[in-house]
Amino acid sequence: MRRREFITLAGGAVAACSVVAQAQQPKKMPRIGVLWHAANADEEDVYLKVLTKAFNDLGYVEGKNIALIHRFPAEQPEQFRALARELVESKVDVLIAVTEFGAREIKLATTTIPTVVVLSADPVRVKLVESLARPGGNVTGLSLDE
Repeated sequence: MRRREFITLAGGAVAACSVVAQAQQPKKMPRIGVLWHAANADEEDVYLKVLTKAFNDLGYVEGKNIALIHRFPAEQPEQFRALARELVESKVDVLIAVTEFGAREIKLATTTIPTVVVLSADPVRVKLVESLARPGGNVTGLSLDE
C-alpha cells in the first residue's frame, strides 16, 4: 500500500471517528480499534505514525481525548479472526481495518460498529459492501474499483 493511499484513508477514518465522538457523551473517550496486518507496532511504524498524526491534526490526542486500541495479527488468518472478535467484544466505537482480509473478519464479527477499510481492491466483489453507490451496512473506506 502506498503512503498517499494510507494518508487518504487515515483522513477518512478520522472523519468517521469525529462523527462518532460528537454523538458520544462528553465524558466518554472515543475508542478506536485498529486491526493491522503485521506482528507489532515496530513493523507498522510508518503507517502507525501517519494514523496518529492524522488524528492529532484534528485535535485528537491518543490517551487525552481518544483511545487507539491496536491489534497486530502477524498476517496469520486465525489471528485476524480472533483479534477482530476481541476488538468487537471490547465495545470500541469505530473499527479500522488496514487490510481487506481484516475487513472481512471484522464484517463477520459485527454488523453494528462503524468500520473503515483502509483499502480494498473491489469491496463489492469480496462482499464488504452491497455496491459502491449504496454500500449499506456498517462498512466504508477506500476502493481501487473504478
